Amino acid sequence: MTGSEELARRFEEHRGHLKAVAYRMLGSLAEAEDAVQEAWLRLSRSDTDDIGNLGGWLTTVTGRICLDLLRSRAARREEPMGDAFVPDPVLRPLAQVVDPAEEVLQADSVGLALLVVLENLAPDERLTFVLHDMFAVPFDDIAPIVERSAAATRQLASRARRRVRGATPSAEPDLGRQKQVLDAFLAASRAGDFEALVAVLHPDVLLRADSGALVRGAAASKVVQGAKAVAEQALMFAPFTQGAELVLVNGSVGMVNAHQGRVQSVMGVTIVDGRITDMYILADPERLERLEVPRPAV
Repeated sequence: MTGSEELARRFEEHRGHLKAVAYRMLGSLAEAEDAVQEAWLRLSRSDTDDIGNLGGWLTTVTGRICLDLLRSRAARREEPMGDAFVPDPVLRPLAQVVDPAEEVLQADSVGLALLVVLENLAPDERLTFVLHDMFAVPFDDIAPIVERSAAATRQLASRARRRVRGATPSAEPDLGRQKQVLDAFLAASRAGDFEALVAVLHPDVLLRADSGALVRGAAASKVVQGAKAVAEQALMFAPFTQGAELVLVNGSVGMVNAHQGRVQSVMGVTIVDGRITDMYILADPERLERLEVPRPAV
């Protein structure tokens, strides 16, 4: 095996971890792949004799790449579309055994609720929180990336941590109970039972529907709050839920909705005390095309 082949082999051992870092940083699976590829290019051009801890080096390099992307996104005023933005979901069938190489990417700890909060952090806060709180990177290693002292970097993480804790509810962890709630939601929607829909929704439920910038009309991106208003939306789109299938969405039970063989939307939810408190619907046709969507069992 040549030196370059050995380096490529060692890099592949870290690919799953690096993609997990980049996904949490960017909220985009496609951009995460690009960031990991850029990390490989930088590694291949570096003198590896000077790298004592390859995993640590790659993690910080990937973090720096993602930070540059976030800052560029902000400079070009390409921030997500307000409260309606839904990050790329990670999907797998309910019964699938997770490949260990992908387990860190699909872990329950990176639910859509958390990713939505991360989208609203400043780029430096997001990097510091992700690297330190989610991947245990020391502040001394993060400080040079954000060009701050270790003490100032610690303050960034503390500020981000407070915002995350204040905005992410303690959700139902049991997949069986999650499935019961989603089954009840689907049954009520398909039956046109308004009262049953309201009963499964929290009174202050918040719906984020991200259809992208090009979709107009009733299906356009929107934020809807309140059980009755969300139930009305569910009934409006009920005719298109006949092909809906339950899947795991970022480690929790959610739904893929297909019509005539074409995926129309992906829905993730947050469930607290047996009722849905948040709904995250991605219906952007362009982004759905890029997702790896589990196909219904036959």
